Amino acid sequence: MTVISKHVRIKGIKDGLVFLLDDKCPFEELLDELRYKLEHSHQNILTGPIVHVDVKLGSRSVTEEEKEAVLEILRRPGNLLIRSIEAQNAPKPESGSSMFVMSGILRSGQVLHHKGDLLFLGDVNPGGTITCTGDIFILGALRGMAHAGVEGNEEAIIAASVMAPTQLRIAEIISRPPDEWETRESSMEFAFLAEGAMKIDKIHNIVKLRRDLNVFKGV
Repeated sequence: MTVISKHVRIKGIKDGLVFLLDDKCPFEELLDELRYKLEHSHQNILTGPIVHVDVKLGSRSVTEEEKEAVLEILRRPGNLLIRSIEAQNAPKPESGSSMFVMSGILRSGQVLHHKGDLLFLGDVNPGGTITCTGDIFILGALRGMAHAGVEGNEEAIIAASVMAPTQLRIAEIISRPPDEWETRESSMEFAFLAEGAMKIDKIHNIVKLRRDLNVFKGV
């Protein structure tokens, strides 16, 4: 099948690539062209080192399933690390932010940035970095660096199944972890700011900080 490239543009920037996707064409047509462009026209970018990628969907309104369809295609080469995916006029929930879910392993030297709240299913290895404007939830081991609330949100939190980071940061507050991280009790914890200082607590105590959470009380 021959696809004429007209809906997908790839722009090189200083620290990676930007995929500019047409917001006027049918979505399935857009996906077909994206697949074709990666498999036939730009194989040179798929065989090198890790490349950070920002995806711009323009003013197209997309569902989470449609976003995931785009990400699935971009993940196939194995060396494209998705840093952000944006739609200018995409509908937002009333809370003003949505939880974005991503899975994988963040290795040394890799940086993952997301605008909003992020649920990462996997490990962050030493030397790996996650930054978010909102909250960071890691269902795995955090052994690298995590920075939540990067635009100054001091109410952001960082949670991980195994909390053993090289550094935690919320807004502008930095916590350099003690040597005994690895000897702590194995249970999910979260970091938050209280009176300008970094605190750590068990995840079930998050309700003390987030009063709007639904709490299971049993019967």
